Amino acid sequence: MKLVLLGPPGAGKGTQAVRLSEHFGVPHISTGDILRRHVSDKSDLGKKAAEYMRAGKLVPDDLVIEMVRKRLKQKDARKGFILDGFPRTREQAAALDGMVKLDHALLLFLDPEDLIKRSSGRRICEDCEAVYHLLMNAPKTPGLCDQCGGKLIQREDDKDETVRQRIQVYEDRTKPLVSYYKEKGLLVQVYGSGLIDEVFHRTIESLGSGNL
Repeated sequence: MKLVLLGPPGAGKGTQAVRLSEHFGVPHISTGDILRRHVSDKSDLGKKAAEYMRAGKLVPDDLVIEMVRKRLKQKDARKGFILDGFPRTREQAAALDGMVKLDHALLLFLDPEDLIKRSSGRRICEDCEAVYHLLMNAPKTPGLCDQCGGKLIQREDDKDETVRQRIQVYEDRTKPLVSYYKEKGLLVQVYGSGLIDEVFHRTIESLGSGNL
């Protein structure tokens, strides 16, 4: 399975990517992780990307595309992958088309107000980074991590105003990809509301991938 994940921030892409990776036996490839790894390893690409990041600028398409190209050539990704966070623009999508033949582009969608509620309720352990949600996956002890007892915090980018801004950026920059993949007949749309297992079952059925 060679799959691209699309959807606004807070739609649950990362959570479903992990489940899909296990189900299909292919790697979950997060472009954020790729970028951080290159920067940490101080590769040539990482050094160039770090210059933009230090200046508070977006890493240019050509650098991101080359990082993804290198990752998709690795042995574990040859039979398939779940690509999360790339492409973000039609230009990146066109570049990806030149690298691989996708099976599907999966769009997880939610109503904007549901996205805000989902993101604003998220809490993360400042020690082990375990993720909780005040409504859907609350910790046993309010404010404390079940796993390590660490303090749960709300990330700055999960606050209401920030989430609204992120959704607007998605609408402006990334949503055109929905049309791009729809025109190619690759788009599969899944409603992302509900329990994690419910969304996962819905996704597998939509992809027509057989038994769970």
